[in-house]
Amino acid sequence: MLSGFKEFIMKGNVMDLAVAVIIGAAFSKIVNALVESVLMPAISAVVGSPNFDTFAVVTLRGNELKFGVLLTAVVNFLLIAAAVYFCIVMPMNKMIERRNRRMGIEPTEEPADPNTVLLTEIRDALTAHPDALRTEGRHSGPAV
Repeated sequence: MLSGFKEFIMKGNVMDLAVAVIIGAAFSKIVNALVESVLMPAISAVVGSPNFDTFAVVTLRGNELKFGVLLTAVVNFLLIAAAVYFCIVMPMNKMIERRNRRMGIEPTEEPADPNTVLLTEIRDALTAHPDALRTEGRHSGPAV
């Protein structure tokens, strides 16, 4: 039983996942600092408020509906997504691309879907021969 547990823990994907969670938790502090200390103050300088919490508050039968809180959450999500993309994903993709070029690795094209290839061939054949649908002067369907 213990050897099975040891084998499970030592699998590469479990260790990779553990490292990813730890790095992700540590990196989230960097992303949050970027959003809270750089991007949101920049938006505040333009808009005049560090958040939109007090924007579009509607009172309905004594209850406040705070649409601005939702707007703040959406803006924060978009800022975090942009920060992750431009600070992590894009640079990593560029580094991988440069490394692959240096190593002589060519990007592989995914094979086209056979149905798409067939439909493309049919479209091209019909474009090249528009009378292909006509039989003995009768039209067998709508014009293509």
